[in-house]
Amino acid sequence: MQPGGTALVTGASRGIGRAVALELAARGFDVVATMRDPSDATGLENLTVRRLDVTDASPIAVPDDLRVLVNNAGFQDAYYPVEAVPLERLRALLETNVVGQVAVMQAAVPVMRRRREGVICTVTSSSVLFASPFYGAYRASKAAISAICESLYVELRPFGIRVVEVLPGPVDTRGLAHSSYLPAVEVPGYEERATAMMAGRDRVRAAMVTPAAAAARIVDTILDDNAPLKSSCDPMGDAMLSRWRASSDIELLESAAAQYGAAR
Repeated sequence: MQPGGTALVTGASRGIGRAVALELAARGFDVVATMRDPSDATGLENLTVRRLDVTDASPIAVPDDLRVLVNNAGFQDAYYPVEAVPLERLRALLETNVVGQVAVMQAAVPVMRRRREGVICTVTSSSVLFASPFYGAYRASKAAISAICESLYVELRPFGIRVVEVLPGPVDTRGLAHSSYLPAVEVPGYEERATAMMAGRDRVRAAMVTPAAAAARIVDTILDDNAPLKSSCDPMGDAMLSRWRASSDIELLESAAAQYGAAR
């Protein structure tokens, strides 16, 4: 794909979404940066800023000349053992990270089908590739939209529309900082293992990249007509994706179980 035309980015107020919006603009796209609260758009004055809450039932408007959609809006929450996950928080994760993203896709796909071109890039998480304890609810939301991307890839290929999924590892965002505390530490029977996991988060933080670095790679993927369906945007994400491609499901589960047990 040659740069140019309109790109729409959801969740562009901060973190990866903001950095991707700025990177797309720097590469030559007219960028529509969407967010729940446009007052958070400081530093995006040269872009078109629009309000968009993906969980709002109102119709979602997309530009008639849309060429690129970056489905980035989402949040991280509910780091509990599965037996203790508050169901209302699980529902909120699924509403934003799955239903909301599909709503944006449903608005964008008809425009791209008429144009018979375009790229839909969805930002998920490399956490779906490894069965980390206490991340079950968050991983489930990202795995669900990942499965939708796979079906969308097959559905849209005849129309000349590319679908790519980016699975970030640690990127220096508010979401990563939020994930450093695991409420599982408050659940009887899980305290010791959750504490050990939190202590080990220093290794994750040491490997994190800046949002700008992640965004550069995401936009490279968007522009690459030969990019695979699944890619990452940082070294740890690359390593996890490579391991996932080379391993069987049972090997990954056994590896996760061994690591979980080692924290006891």
